[in-house]
Amino acid sequence: MESTRVAILALSLLVAFGSSSAKVEEENPEFWRSQARKTLQSALDRKLNTNVAKNILLFLGDGMGITTYTAARILKGQLQNQTGEETVMTMDTFPNVGLVKTYSVDFQIPDSAATATAYLCGVKTNLNTIGVSAAARNGVCKTQKGNEVTSILKWAKDAGKSVGIVTTTRVQHATPATSYAHSASRKWYSDADVPDAAKRDGCTDISSQLLNNTDIDVIIGGGRKYMTPRGTKDPEYPRDYSSRGKRKDGRNLINEWQRLKIGKVAHYVWNKTDFDAVDPETTDYLMALFEPGDLRFEADRDPSMDPSIVETTEKAIRILQKNPKGFFLLVEGGRIDQAHHNGRAYMALHETVAFDYAIAKGLELTKEHETLTIVTADHSHPVTFNGFPFRGQSILGKSPLWGTDMLPYTTLMYGNGPGHKITNGKRPDLRNVNTKTKDYIQLSAAPTESTTHSGEDVAVLARGPMAHLFQGVQEQNYIAHAMAYAACVGADVRHCQGQTQPPVVHTTFTDDKNGNGGTHGSVTLLMSLLGALLAIALLI
Repeated sequence: MESTRVAILALSLLVAFGSSSAKVEEENPEFWRSQARKTLQSALDRKLNTNVAKNILLFLGDGMGITTYTAARILKGQLQNQTGEETVMTMDTFPNVGLVKTYSVDFQIPDSAATATAYLCGVKTNLNTIGVSAAARNGVCKTQKGNEVTSILKWAKDAGKSVGIVTTTRVQHATPATSYAHSASRKWYSDADVPDAAKRDGCTDISSQLLNNTDIDVIIGGGRKYMTPRGTKDPEYPRDYSSRGKRKDGRNLINEWQRLKIGKVAHYVWNKTDFDAVDPETTDYLMALFEPGDLRFEADRDPSMDPSIVETTEKAIRILQKNPKGFFLLVEGGRIDQAHHNGRAYMALHETVAFDYAIAKGLELTKEHETLTIVTADHSHPVTFNGFPFRGQSILGKSPLWGTDMLPYTTLMYGNGPGHKITNGKRPDLRNVNTKTKDYIQLSAAPTESTTHSGEDVAVLARGPMAHLFQGVQEQNYIAHAMAYAACVGADVRHCQGQTQPPVVHTTFTDDKNGNGGTHGSVTLLMSLLGALLAIALLI
């Protein structure tokens, strides 16, 4: 009872003193009425853009759940010396918003491989598998064959568009890899990662598929070490053994990529100086691998060596947009997720702010009447935003309302993760701890080496041609089909043919361009034929 009375008193004091932080104009009801009227009129004046999308820009914030989105908005404003809550993110300006259900076929809470297969290939699948249907099993090579599904990147390339991937992770990581690879395991980055049994069954590593599967015009991210023979010294970190080449087969895929592009203007770069020297106007192909593995966090990035996600997004668009048929570009803010896995909210939010600036650059470089721009996340993380902080208080700070154990806690906390710290039955005393540093690890309720993902719906935001298709609550695999419809790529080209009826889909043993690969439809057809033959035999 005593702790309850203390909590009520503390909350009452917060309400009494917290109101003083409001801006003067916000105390006037007309401020909010005027703001709402403008927003309402903007919505009433909105006209549907029913153009065919010449270009598709897909911005994927890996692990960017609603809490991350909201907290990053506040941080972005606070970095500009504002209170933060009222800040307008670039993402906030997208007029069409929906929710996406992220579960995989086998788990309530998914990973980046299963989710990427959904929103890129249009098919939900199992955890840890990329570019294959749910008939494939995690790590079992034999189940991969015949169950491959292709992505919208391939559909766009087949339609004559230029295509590219930009990521802050290694280019072989789950999200970018799903745009070009088919693998029963997302972890088969190089041939050294593929089990011998899988090799005997015909499975190949993701890096080799980067060269062989789809002709990708722009490839930007990390992942050098998966492309070179074992022991190859890294050009940036020659003394670091962990950065050296991993391949057992002796292949240098970077050199092979360059040989494949003979006759074209193709550049391979690994540092910012060479990257800046690439002229988009004269460049046909670009492979830029800035780190042996994933790129550095934005807060740790050396601007003299590695470009920002804004710069890589700009370079990619300028190269791709020369194609008169348009382009498809996937831009992944991939390290939002990795920072959350480490329990480091500072890093995750700074990654998200950088991601939002990349979205702004994408909008600046394209025309809305011809470019469908989508922003979404693959899944969320168990990060909470709690504790009655005052208006304008640092999003990385502590709640003024303490726990019943008479100890403070941070506004952002995790449900599980490496931040679980209980000593002699008590939480750490944070009164003299600076929780706003980039290395601070938020407290978590349950101890895990890495935070898990969380399973709530994520947002999908859209603007441009047919952006109104992205609304309501949808399955995640719907995103690929809606993007494809808007751009007339893949199997459903009704939008540019003026048709209203769905296309006839012929079921085969091989994968069609709409990503509906696998054998289940063929088995059903076969059983129907057998049933018909049996009926005829009985009549005879």
